[in-house]
Amino acid sequence: MEREETEPHVLIFPFPALGHVNPMLKLAELLSLSGLRITFLNIHRLHQNLILHTNLQSRFSRFPRFQFRIITDGLPEAFNGGLQKLSELTRSMETVTKPLLRQMLLSGQLGPTPTCIILDGFCSFIVDFDAEPKIPVFCLCTGSACSFLTYSSIPGLIKDGQLPIKGEEDMDRMIEGVDGMENLLRCRDLPRFTRAGDQADWILQYSASQTIRSSEAHALILNTFEELEGPILSCLRRRCSNIYPIGPLHAHLKSRLSGESAPESESSNGVWEVDRSCLAWLDAQPPRSVVYVSFGSVTVVGNHEFMEFWHGLVKSGRRFLWVVRPNLVAGKDGESGIPAELEEGTKERGYMVGWAPQQEVLSHEAVGGFLTHCGWNSTLESIAAGVPMICWPQFADQQTNSRYVSEVWKIGLHMKDMCRRETVAKMVNDLMQNRTEELMGFVSETAKLAAISVGEGGSSSCNLERMINDIRLLNRGWRISANV
Repeated sequence: MEREETEPHVLIFPFPALGHVNPMLKLAELLSLSGLRITFLNIHRLHQNLILHTNLQSRFSRFPRFQFRIITDGLPEAFNGGLQKLSELTRSMETVTKPLLRQMLLSGQLGPTPTCIILDGFCSFIVDFDAEPKIPVFCLCTGSACSFLTYSSIPGLIKDGQLPIKGEEDMDRMIEGVDGMENLLRCRDLPRFTRAGDQADWILQYSASQTIRSSEAHALILNTFEELEGPILSCLRRRCSNIYPIGPLHAHLKSRLSGESAPESESSNGVWEVDRSCLAWLDAQPPRSVVYVSFGSVTVVGNHEFMEFWHGLVKSGRRFLWVVRPNLVAGKDGESGIPAELEEGTKERGYMVGWAPQQEVLSHEAVGGFLTHCGWNSTLESIAAGVPMICWPQFADQQTNSRYVSEVWKIGLHMKDMCRRETVAKMVNDLMQNRTEELMGFVSETAKLAAISVGEGGSSSCNLERMINDIRLLNRGWRISANV
C-alpha cells in the first residue's frame, strides 16, 4: 500500500493505563510541535474518561495534523481494570484489538499508511513487526531504563535458578548476572511478580516477553536522559539496534512550549477531577515545609495500611498534602471511625485532596519532600522539580526505581514493603530535617542535569531531533542508522 501523502505520519498506540497514556500523550505533543502528522489511537473507555476531566481536546486542537482515534479492547463498558485483571485485558486486546487495528491500517481508516508506529512496549504484541502492511515499529518504554534492563534479564535469572523467589526467602539476597547492576540488585528490588514462586506465572512471563520483544523493534524510545541512566543505556545499546533517550518527557515538553505562542499548561492527563484548592493551601505554608504524599493512579492500599500512614504523618509533626483518590483504599471504614487525634492533626497541619496537579505541586516552593510509590512518571517529575523522595514501591518497575533513587542517585530514601506508623514518622522527619541537606545536594544537581538534557543542545533534545529526522528519512524510504 502506497502512502497518499509525502509528509510523515506517525501512529501512536499506548497501553490503556494512565501511567502509560500520560507520557505517550506528551510524546505526541512534542512530535506535533515538530510538525509531524500524528494519529493517537486510544482505548475508548480510557479516552472518554480523559476527555471528561482534562483539556485534552482543546490542547491538541491547535495542531491541524493531529487526530484522536479510538478502538475497543473488546471488554464491557463497566470493566474496571487493575493488576488483578491484567491477563483478562491483554487477552481481550490480542483477540479483539489486534485484528481490528490491522484492519484499520489496511482499510485506511486511520489515514495514510503510517511512516512508523510508536507502540507502548508493554503491549508490543498488538502489532506483528513483519506482517503486512510492513510498518517500522518504535517501542516506547514508559518505565525507567534500569527497570527495562531488569525485566529483560528475567528469563536468564529463571534459567540459572535465581527466580522466581521462593516463599520466605531472604529478600536481601543479592541477584547476580544482571549486566550493569553487579552488587546492587537484591530480591526485594525486583518486581513483585518475581515472588510468584512459579516460573510459569503469567505476569512474570508476560512482562519479560514484552520487554524482550520491545528490544527487537525498529527502535526503542526511553523516557529518561543520558546523565541519569548513562551506564544502563550503554548496556541496552548492546542489545537494541537503535535507542532514543528523550526524557524527562514532561520537562522536555515544558521546555519546548516555553518558546511557543500557546500558553504553558501542566498537560495533566488524569481520569479524576483535579482539586486545585491545594495550591492555595500550599501558598499559605512556609518554604520547603510540606511533604507531598501520592501513590499514583493504580496503587490500592488496605484500610490498615492507610491508617498507619495517616497516623505516621500526623505523628511526624510535619505539614502534609495527601492525594487520597476515590479508589485508593480497599475496605475503608466510615468517617465516624477516624480517631480524634488524626482529625485534629490533619486540621492543624494537613490537607487532603482526591487528585492534585502533581507537577505544579512538586514545583511549589512550600514542598520539601515527596512520599511516593516510585512510579516512573512521579520519579521523573520529582527529579525535575528537585524534590527528594521517600519511596514506598508496590509493583512493576517501582522496586527497581526505588533502589536506584536511594542507592545509586542518592536522591531519596527507601521504605521496605511493610509500613508502620513509627517508620513513616521517622522517615518523614529524616526526609524533611535530619537528612535534608544531604539529599537536597544530590537532587538539586540531578534536577540541573535534567534541565540541561532537554534544553537546546542537551542530550535528550538532540536525541529527539535525531528521532524526528530519522522518521522523516523513513518516510522517504531511506534506512536509518543504528546507535553509534
